[in-house]
Amino acid sequence: MLESFPNPNPERDYQIEMTSPEFTCLCPRTGQPDFAIMRIVYVPDRLCVELKSLKLYLWSYRNQGAFHEAVTNRILDDLVAAVNPRSMTVTGTFNVRGGITTVVTVHHEWADRP
Repeated sequence: MLESFPNPNPERDYQIEMTSPEFTCLCPRTGQPDFAIMRIVYVPDRLCVELKSLKLYLWSYRNQGAFHEAVTNRILDDLVAAVNPRSMTVTGTFNVRGGITTVVTVHHEWADRP
């Protein structure tokens, strides 16, 4: 479901930051919606994430039950599988539930970098 396009400047390290302020999934215990801001920051290698496919991918979580930690890690795993970036960080900042705000940050560093 995630699409990509060729990096126009693969010879250079540069950072791409994408923020989705309307991410939603469902609490797996209560079924109530969880709202979050998803922030994706990465240094591309040969491929870049196509934005419309990212939007549709993130929307696909709206009716899925997922713990904050699990969904943030899965998003990172799926994006890394799709574009194999030099590095990537995904941060999910989940709105207050039960008086607690949750921030989950996961990181990937390219192990095969020359």
